Amino acid sequence: MQTPVVPDLAHTHARPAHWLLTATAMAAVVAAAGLLQPHAATASPEPLAAAAGTAPGAAAPAAPDPDAVELPLVCGDLGSVVTARATGDLDGDGRPETVVAARCDAGSGTPPHGLYVLAATRDGTPRTVATLVPPTDKFSVDALAVDGGSVTATLLGYSSASVPGCCPDIREEAEWSWRGGTFIRAAGPAALGV
Repeated sequence: MQTPVVPDLAHTHARPAHWLLTATAMAAVVAAAGLLQPHAATASPEPLAAAAGTAPGAAAPAAPDPDAVELPLVCGDLGSVVTARATGDLDGDGRPETVVAARCDAGSGTPPHGLYVLAATRDGTPRTVATLVPPTDKFSVDALAVDGGSVTATLLGYSSASVPGCCPDIREEAEWSWRGGTFIRAAGPAALGV
């Protein structure tokens, strides 16, 4: 919101009553403009209840169901499996998002995970809106949580291609928060050996 410009009374030629009316009108315009500003996280000018599609006092909307969306995993005939999920309102719009850790359903070995954020469209259809960890990074997700608008995950990985796939030797604690219309990964401590 713009800061209102307050006239310098010592250098104005307007009568005090005129200035008072002008200042009152300016304050009303600034206040009204504050009500019309978009919500910081979603850029939606709707109030939270309207943005969530619910009336005040109505039940909160359900979190997106990962079984109802095709995740961006390339698994061929194997299909994919969701190994962990967590829900919460990550962007402050009054509607919960679902964070899922998923991998190809290989049956054996340690296929890498993808870590995805799902949100619902206005009609309730779930869709993938962000990839926090792509499978090409070759991490497994060991733990996943949503708390206070942040996503935290424990990632297990490999220091080199010579480390056996059964035995990841790197452990990272990762955290992402919604800022400026995107998920930002917090700078954390260096990876720890497993």
